[in-house]
Amino acid sequence: MKNYIMGIDNGGTVTKAAIYDLEGQVLSIASNTTRMITPKPFFTERDIEELWQSNVLVIKEVLKKSTIDAADIIGISVTGHGNGLYLVDEKGKPTRNGIISTDNRAKKYVENWYQSPKFESEILPKTMQSIWAGQPVALLAWLQDNEPESLEKARYIFMVKDLIRFYLTGEATQELTDISGTNLINVRDRCYDDELLAFWGGLSWKDKLPPIKLSTDCCGRITEEIAALTGLKAGTPVSGGIFDISASSLASGINQTNKLAIVAGTWSINEYVTDKPVVDKDLFMTSIYPMENRWQITEASPTSASNLEWFITQFMAADKQLEEAKGSSVYDLCNQLVASTTPDESQLMFFPFVFGSNTIPDATAGFVGVTSFHQRAHFLRAIYEGVAFSHLYHVERLRRINPQLSNVIRIAGGITHSPVWLQIFADIFQSQLEIVDVKEHGTLGAAMTAAVMEGYFPDVFAACDAMVKVSEVIHPQTDKQAVYAKKYAMYKRMLDDMQPTWKSHNHQQTIDA
Repeated sequence: MKNYIMGIDNGGTVTKAAIYDLEGQVLSIASNTTRMITPKPFFTERDIEELWQSNVLVIKEVLKKSTIDAADIIGISVTGHGNGLYLVDEKGKPTRNGIISTDNRAKKYVENWYQSPKFESEILPKTMQSIWAGQPVALLAWLQDNEPESLEKARYIFMVKDLIRFYLTGEATQELTDISGTNLINVRDRCYDDELLAFWGGLSWKDKLPPIKLSTDCCGRITEEIAALTGLKAGTPVSGGIFDISASSLASGINQTNKLAIVAGTWSINEYVTDKPVVDKDLFMTSIYPMENRWQITEASPTSASNLEWFITQFMAADKQLEEAKGSSVYDLCNQLVASTTPDESQLMFFPFVFGSNTIPDATAGFVGVTSFHQRAHFLRAIYEGVAFSHLYHVERLRRINPQLSNVIRIAGGITHSPVWLQIFADIFQSQLEIVDVKEHGTLGAAMTAAVMEGYFPDVFAACDAMVKVSEVIHPQTDKQAVYAKKYAMYKRMLDDMQPTWKSHNHQQTIDA
């Protein structure tokens, strides 16, 4: 009998499940898309019942595809998008829609907190991270003022993965790595903190916050009801799971400090692991890693490959249908179009802020420099380059904090399926990129915590060593260095120039509303 582990990943719009052996080989993967609900500008929500049914569906499908006996699965783990907010009552019934981390409705609360003289002196040393509108502290404050009934009816405040684990096991807990990135706890002392909650105006939330567990703790077992619903074996242990950014780090093979990882998905994630936590007002986040005395340093914003998804949805729907009818993919078409252009033939610039930015206040997306010369291929190249520029903008911040970061970069996310985009990244960064032989980083990183929970590895670094292998290396083209250095310098100048305009535009929108 062979032992297997299952990882479940609930992103902003896609739910996935995968089954792995203990060498990291994937047996089967299943996925299902859920709707993003946008009832107002800057609101991004989802139906929680639809989300749960999506989890049931992918669990059943991944078991069926694998053809293994569910009894051979020794452990299950869950990850999902960080932050956002999921409120349910005692029985797990939602008190409102779930809120996804790209939501920006609570921006004014963030602005007010930053203006407080207490933030840098008393709050930041405990939280070690920036504040942004998609975090639960901001969303809870907004609900407290605008939908108090939703908050009053709630028994539990969950992150998405902790909600799904609650549904699987019936046990309500929060996992440490995930909640360490929410501003809800004292990251320094690894606990809830009344002073922090009072600063957010949320002492009343404390009774709704479940107890905190470690990533590799057993946080319950599959119930008889869930076993009958999904095909899983009742009693299968479920680990605490893991923050999605830490899951992607693990599955990228980040098994030592000072090793840089990039994830280009919905969010631009740029990260490394250290044994020294960083407190810096200009840093996006220090969070807790699923190992003793390890921390994850992250620069991130919702400015990555989701911008291409938006462009395809809005402007290439017919192309998508046509390509699918031909047995091809709209992404292949995008790559062909971008490859038909060169970086020096167009100065068209794209700001990748379709979902806003926690780094550039008030920023919105847009193309700059459009002329009659530009064709669709140039717009797509501008998107590919703009996303890479945003990642580089974050990595430069990380290198200022830690000059010892490796110049070899592990890269993951949707862009790894695009050789054209990977080469653009390598050329813009002038760095060697390593791609690992992993199809779904979230599910694998989560599954590793289940393997550690069951004692198959002493820690997650050891799990990385056993389960992750480099499959491809992308080398930068040095002849592209000069043109991209010039373009990137222009990108940064334009960011500075645009900020007064964005601020003025946002102020006018607020007045009009």
